This record gives sequence, C-alpha cells and structure tokens, in this order.
Amino acid sequence: MPVSSWIKPEVAGLSVDTGHQDSRFVIDALRKSDRVVVTHGHADHARPGHSHVIATPETLAIMAARYGENFTEKQTPLAYGESMVLGDVTIRMEPAGHVLGAAQIVIDHGGKRVVVSGDYKRKSDPTCPPFKPVACDVFVTEATFALPVFRHPEPEGEIAKLLASIKVFPERCHVIGAYSLGKAQRIIALLRQAGYQRPIYLHGAQQKLCQLYQDLGVDLGDLRPATAGEKGKPRADLAGEIVIAPPSAIADKWARRLPDPLVVMASGWMQIRQRAKQSGVEMPLILSDHADWHDLLATIDEINPGEVWVTHGREDALIRALTLKGINARALSLIGYEDDAE
Repeated sequence: MPVSSWIKPEVAGLSVDTGHQDSRFVIDALRKSDRVVVTHGHADHARPGHSHVIATPETLAIMAARYGENFTEKQTPLAYGESMVLGDVTIRMEPAGHVLGAAQIVIDHGGKRVVVSGDYKRKSDPTCPPFKPVACDVFVTEATFALPVFRHPEPEGEIAKLLASIKVFPERCHVIGAYSLGKAQRIIALLRQAGYQRPIYLHGAQQKLCQLYQDLGVDLGDLRPATAGEKGKPRADLAGEIVIAPPSAIADKWARRLPDPLVVMASGWMQIRQRAKQSGVEMPLILSDHADWHDLLATIDEINPGEVWVTHGREDALIRALTLKGINARALSLIGYEDDAE
C-alpha cells in the first residue's frame, strides 16, 4: 500500500487513515477534529476545540496556558522517544528544535516510515532539545525560508551585536520585538548564555509564557515587568535596559514611551532589509526558529528519505532543488499555516 493512500492532505490538515477504525488522526488540524496529533504550540498548528489531542507534555502545557485547561475533551501526553499504537499505526515523538515541546511525528505502518517534521530548525537554542534526524521513507518538511537568499547567521553572533549596541548606547532602552512563544524565551536564554545577567524586562503579553518556560525547567534568570501602574504604562527607569515585547507593541505608542527606545526586531525575515526598514526597525536581529535554505537541504541529505513532501512555505524552489538532486519531491499545498509571526 503506497504511503499516499493512507496519508493525505485534507481541508482539516494532513490526515492519517489506514482504514482501521482506530488509526485515523489529523496532524495539526485546522478544523475541529476527533483525534489530533499536534507538533507544537504555535496557534496556527495548535488550536482548541478538538475532541482528543496527543502532543508532548510541554506542548499540552502551552496549549492549556493559551486556551485554558479545557482546550480539549481528552489529552494524551507523549514524551520524546515514547511510542503509542493507534489501530495498526505506531507513532512516536522526536525533537524538532523549533520551540519548547516541538516534535516531529514518526509514523510507522505496513513496513513504511513517515516523519512529519512540523516546523523545525538546526541552529542552537538553549530552550529546547535539538532536532533529531530520523531515517524514513517519506520526510514531510516545511519550507518557510526555502529560497537560496535565506542563509541565517549563527545566533551567538546576533546576540553579540545586540550586546555591543547596549555598550555603545547605554542611555537608550533596547526594545526587542519577538514572538511570545519560543522567540522571546530563546533571546533571553541566549543573552544569559552570553553572560548578560542583568534583569530583562517584559511587556505584559510576554510574561505568562516566560513564566511557563520557567515552570517547565527552562531557567531564564531575573525577569521583571516593563510596565508600572494600573494602566500598564512603560516604566520610565529603563534607560540602558532590555525590554522584550510583541512585534505589534514596538510599532505603537507603547514603545515610544520608553526612554529613547532603540527598536530591535528578532526574526528570520530581518534578512530582507526592506522589510526591516518598512517596520521602522533600527537594529534587525536575524534570528529564526525555522531552518534556512542551507539547513533544509542539509537535513534532507542527512536523512536521505526516499521521498520528500513539502507542506507549506516556498514549495516550488525547494521541490526544484530536490528534483535536480534526484530526490522525488512534491507539494502538499496545505493552506492555513502562517509564517509572518516567525
């Protein structure tokens, strides 16, 4: 039985159905579904309202923090390396290196192995286990940064650039726009790794998930609110300090109330200078939670699958590059997974 006969793209997401009554599930379902296996906690992949959610314990905790404890009728934690039998299918989770709890779904059925990688990266991240290559017949990959122009620098160099700016401009508050799940915590952990032990100040929207990371064993050091008073106005004593806020906050009057703010944005998209300029970013930090062009190709070479399926992103360029290398590749053209919050 070919893999394409039991794993198919549907409106709800990537569906697994071998015909066995207990085998059916959807990966990162976009619509309410009976049984969903979730790769990670970002909102476009992890949605509330499903009857049964299977995910790593960390992803389940993230979903509960974002959506409330009753985000699903039933939840089943599946830690990295553990297996679970669903009808005539066996699944297990392996690290994807994307954010805390992010997993690749390893699916075994009928002598074939499929790895649905979810979103993943290969660069260093102190907040989560690194991506684990798993040999397989079919590798399902994202393609967020699947263009040759995207070659992300090492994160340690970007953090060094930030710390150098703080020394040069000690009178200015460095306000960093960073997505609240994964990116904010990674920046903090990289700063701590680089020796920065001063308090780091958080916009209110960042505090809940940073506390959750701490509760789950990720040490982020001394974190403090960047606001004061009932109305949540930015503190006036933050000159020379680092503030981390959602990207939306750095573009409005909230950030402008900080003492002489130097606007920083952390994203893989900051490699596109025009995008940084349009966003009013003074210091772009090229810091991505997705694999760049080189890492996508290197990962596929390392795994050496018989076939590659591309779920979302810049599908055409990656498929052409793989085809030229003699690798069978096709697009799944799944719609509904966003990358702007990267």
